[in-house]
Amino acid sequence: MAEQDLEAAYRAHRTSLFHFLRRKAGPEEAPDLMQEVFARAAGSEQRHQLINPGGFLRRIAQNLLIDRARRQKSSPAIFYPLREERDAVSPAAQEWNLEAADLLRLYEAAVDAMPPKTRRVFLMHRVDELTYREIHELLGISIATVEYHMMKALNQISKAVDGGR
Repeated sequence: MAEQDLEAAYRAHRTSLFHFLRRKAGPEEAPDLMQEVFARAAGSEQRHQLINPGGFLRRIAQNLLIDRARRQKSSPAIFYPLREERDAVSPAAQEWNLEAADLLRLYEAAVDAMPPKTRRVFLMHRVDELTYREIHELLGISIATVEYHMMKALNQISKAVDGGR
């Protein structure tokens, strides 16, 4: 019976109680305080004989606000605004440099392990920045063969880099 009375009191007074808490404590803390009010009400022995459920809940809310004010007064917390340009977590540059060096080592090993013709086509395209058509004309191979060597090279690099991690 007491749980039904408390539930009915919750339904009847939650909106006004929430607005009261939001006005006194702010919109960030009001939901947590609401939950605490009803947790305390559910654990109270007085919930069995509620004559004025709204007053009972409001008194719990006021007591919570008083407790909160006392805690803040005894140990005031100082909050400083976050400034992204100053306070953002700095990247772990040393770790990134080590990872980059490892990736470069894996990449170079994969390029060195390529068959000579595949390596030549790959380097002409990636280092010399030649198009597939220019490579085709310089080496006298078809564009399809240039594509085949590039796919073979990229696949070999991908396996080396992914396997090394």
